[in-house]
Amino acid sequence: MKHLSLAALGLCLLAGCASLSGKPPAVADKGILVDQKRMTLYTFDNDKTPGKSSCNGQCAVNWPPFMVAEGAAPTGDFSVVVRDDGKKQWAFRGKPLYYWPEDQEPGDRYGDDYRKVWHVIPL
Repeated sequence: MKHLSLAALGLCLLAGCASLSGKPPAVADKGILVDQKRMTLYTFDNDKTPGKSSCNGQCAVNWPPFMVAEGAAPTGDFSVVVRDDGKKQWAFRGKPLYYWPEDQEPGDRYGDDYRKVWHVIPL
């Protein structure tokens, strides 16, 4: 029961306590932010303007954005960024979220500190 309560509290804090019944787009796992499939998410230091992605074109091919599913809505610390191409991407605390294609299994973090500008999100 203690573990369940701690997990519920962690989920509530991550989702901004919006609702335990609402599913946040990402969760904490081993101290970092991951998607629902436990794949690592990253931020990009060159995203200087909150709520705006500067990773477009080839950058977005190399670092795929964490896209918003149809019908999903912002909750807690999660917001939606409208990309230059008009598509919607998740952001955490205003910072757009991305994947690194070399991460093939849950728990992989091969993109962390890549070129000193890509980072996992510690929680």
